[in-house]
Amino acid sequence: MTTPPRRILLVDADAFFVAVARQVDPEGAGKATLLIVGGSAQSRGVVCSASYEVRKFGVRSGMPIQRAIRLCPQATCVPVPRHACSDRSRAIAAVLQRWTPVVQASSIDEWYLDLGGTEALYDEPLAATARRIRDAVREATGLSVSIGCGTNKLVAKVAVEVAKPGAGGDGVHAVPPGAEVEFMRRFELRDLPFVGPRLAERLARNGLRTVPDALAWDEPALVGLLGERTGRWIHAWVRGIDDRPVASRDVQKGMSREDTFPRDLHTEEELERELLRLSGKVAADLRGDGLRARTITVKVRDADFVTRQAARTLDTAVESDRAVATVARELLRRLRKTRRVGVRLLGVALSGFGEAAAPDQLALFDGEAAGGEAPEPPVETERDRRLSHTLDALRGRFGRDVIMPAALRERPSREPGAHRSSVPRVPRGEGPE
Repeated sequence: MTTPPRRILLVDADAFFVAVARQVDPEGAGKATLLIVGGSAQSRGVVCSASYEVRKFGVRSGMPIQRAIRLCPQATCVPVPRHACSDRSRAIAAVLQRWTPVVQASSIDEWYLDLGGTEALYDEPLAATARRIRDAVREATGLSVSIGCGTNKLVAKVAVEVAKPGAGGDGVHAVPPGAEVEFMRRFELRDLPFVGPRLAERLARNGLRTVPDALAWDEPALVGLLGERTGRWIHAWVRGIDDRPVASRDVQKGMSREDTFPRDLHTEEELERELLRLSGKVAADLRGDGLRARTITVKVRDADFVTRQAARTLDTAVESDRAVATVARELLRRLRKTRRVGVRLLGVALSGFGEAAAPDQLALFDGEAAGGEAPEPPVETERDRRLSHTLDALRGRFGRDVIMPAALRERPSREPGAHRSSVPRVPRGEGPE
């Protein structure tokens, strides 16, 4: 019996952060055709997203906002509506799960769907099903999505780029089974997922710039040029071959909070105050997702744009504010010891996740068990965990500022638009995940 072709979709929310910002603020962002999301016009942060009209001026995600304003001075700049974005992302995912239980979140605004086995349920071409899914998302959330359809994740990912309104698409692009190689021929190698700038440059130096260029090389030749791993997957990639499964529960790889400051910070007091604030926020994010983390990373971007980071992996996973802040402070001091200049950006990231056990009955001031002093005190105690969960409950009821560390009370708190990323991340490197 012949196995039927796989039926894979990639659903990508169109200009997601821009669309949500317009929903949240219809009288402000909602009326701005030229819109940049990421911070104020005076911010030293970066562009999170920009409307299609702004992108025509050369503005791109990750670009410093100040540079974006120079390219498009008439644009309106607004902060990222983070809580609203998380809510809308969950709402879209809920719609998609009505169509198939096999939904994998690739990021906050992208989802893979495996519609294998639904041929009898949806007795229609895959593109027709995709259009109905698109209509259902718009009806439920008011947001527009584009959908790429194919026999695997790679083809669906590349197809969704063709489907997007900014590329002249109509929202859905389907690649029929057997048409993968012909479809892939239209692209440059640098346009393919996981082909980063360094690999693209390496390929170009050897005359490989487009997919047809690479199709002319057999696998042994590519392996000889690029090495076993990269050569083999490039040979498969340009032919639209990809056997990665769609996992209904993707493994979360990391979450972070970071902030670009309006002015460079120079003193250890200022930096440790900001580090304490960021540590508390990312630890709360961690507990909110029911996780604990073993690896803590501190990232520093100096005034001259040199970016450095230090990390520590613990023997046991932690979740409390105190534990995260203690390790983060140690890492910051290590970084500052090697280079002590002004700092424009500071960040705290958590990774190496495991599921957290349900907390016991919460109490603010449980007594510690009696006993001798341990020669190596644990990074985190059960009391630390209980206290953090208690604070979460209080802040959820009365607001985040109801209880905070005394160090943060010394100066009026500001909401700096710190970045959170607690969605699955694409691994960095030159090959597929």
